[in-house]
Amino acid sequence: MSKAVNNMGMSIVEPQERIKHLSHYGNLIEVDRNMPVTRYYRSGTEMLRMANVYLNEGNHENAFILYLRYMTLFIEKIRQHPDYPSIKSEVKAINKRIKDEIMPTTEKLRAKLLSHYQREYEQFLANKEAERARELERERQRQKELANREAAGSTVPSLIPANLHVQIDVNNQPTAPDLTLLDQVVYPNDFPTGANRTNLPNSGLLLPTGDTNVDKTANAHATKPIFDRSQKPQYNRSDSLLAGSLRTVNVPGDTMDVFLKLAQANTSKNIETCGVLAGHLAHNQLYITHIITPQQQGTPDSCNTMHEEQIFDVQDQMQLITLGWIHTHPSQTAFLSSVDLHTHMSYQMMMPEAIAIVCAPKYNATGFFILTPHYGLDYIAQCRQTGFHPHPNDPPLFMEAQHIKMDNNSKVKVIDLRR
Repeated sequence: MSKAVNNMGMSIVEPQERIKHLSHYGNLIEVDRNMPVTRYYRSGTEMLRMANVYLNEGNHENAFILYLRYMTLFIEKIRQHPDYPSIKSEVKAINKRIKDEIMPTTEKLRAKLLSHYQREYEQFLANKEAERARELERERQRQKELANREAAGSTVPSLIPANLHVQIDVNNQPTAPDLTLLDQVVYPNDFPTGANRTNLPNSGLLLPTGDTNVDKTANAHATKPIFDRSQKPQYNRSDSLLAGSLRTVNVPGDTMDVFLKLAQANTSKNIETCGVLAGHLAHNQLYITHIITPQQQGTPDSCNTMHEEQIFDVQDQMQLITLGWIHTHPSQTAFLSSVDLHTHMSYQMMMPEAIAIVCAPKYNATGFFILTPHYGLDYIAQCRQTGFHPHPNDPPLFMEAQHIKMDNNSKVKVIDLRR
C-alpha cells in the first residue's frame, strides 16, 4: 500500500508518492509550435538560472522541479517544434550539459529528498502510534473509573436544589415554588463554544481517502487532531511550483515615473514606447530590478522591439530573468489591445508570473495586467490572427494582476539600448 490513513480519515502520502508528485510538476511544460523556437531556448536559460538559485537557497523541491522541467523541454518536447532543426546544434550542446551536469545533480536531489521524506514519514507514523497508545490508556482509565463508581453505587446528582420543592396548602392545592431559588440551579453546558476547533492548512500531503487530486486553493476545516502536527510531513503550499499559485512580483515604486521620463520624447509625438522588465529570484519571490529599453519602432498604437539578441546579452551578463514588459499608451487609457494580448502571451507562456504594465499618461493611469490563466492564455495562444483584430470580451481575456507588490524602498535601474 502506498498510503496510511490517520484518525481523520485522511491519507498521508508516502515518500515515493511525494517524489512522483514533484515529478508531475517537473513534466508540466508544453511547446507551442507557433512560438519562436528561440524563446524556448531563452526560457531554458532562465529556468536553469532560477533552479540554481533555489538550489543555493536550499529549496531542493523547487530546484528538483525546474531541473526536471529543463530536461523535459530539451530532451523531449522541443523536438515537436517545426523550427527545431534550426537550433539543433544548440540543443546538442544543451544535451551534453544535461548529461554531464544537470542529470547527476537532479539524481542527487532525488535521493536527498527521498531520504528526507522517509525520515519525516517514519517520525509521523511513530508519533501517531504513540498517540494511539496514549488514547487507549486514557480510555482504559475512563472505563476503570466508571466501573468503580458503579461498584460504589454512585448515582447522578440531581441538578434541582434540595430546598426547591412544591408546598401543598391546606386545601391540597399546590402552591407556586419559590422562584428565587432557581438562581442556585447549575445548568450544564452541552454545547462547545468552538474554541477547540481549528483550520487545517492544505499541506498537499493530507488527501481525501480515495482521491489523489490535490486541492490547490481550499482550506480544509476539521477538528484538531490529537497527534502532534508539528511532526507531520508537509509541502510548502505557498510555493507556486507545487501549489500552482503565482509567486509574488515585487515592483520598485518608481518604475512608472522612471519609464515615463524615458518615454517622454515619444509620448510628446504620440508614439508608444516599450521596455523589458527584468530582475531576479530570491526566497521564492520575484524582484524587478531593471528596465531594459531595446531598439524599437513605435506608432501611436503599437511598438515593436528590434535586435532582441542585445537584450539577451545584457541579461546573460547580469544574470537577469525576464519578468514581463512595460509600455505606454500616449493617448489612450490603460488596457491591453489585441496586439498587446498577443505580445504578452509570449511572456506569460515562458513565465507564468510575467506582468504587462501599461502607462497612460494622458489619463494619469497605470494598469498591471496578465492574461486570465484558465482562459485568456490558451485562447490567445490558439488565435492565429495578426495586427489589430476583435476578440470576445466574455469570458475576459485579461485581468488585473493580483500577485504584484509595490516596493517603495527600492529603485529601478535602466539599461537603454536605444542609445
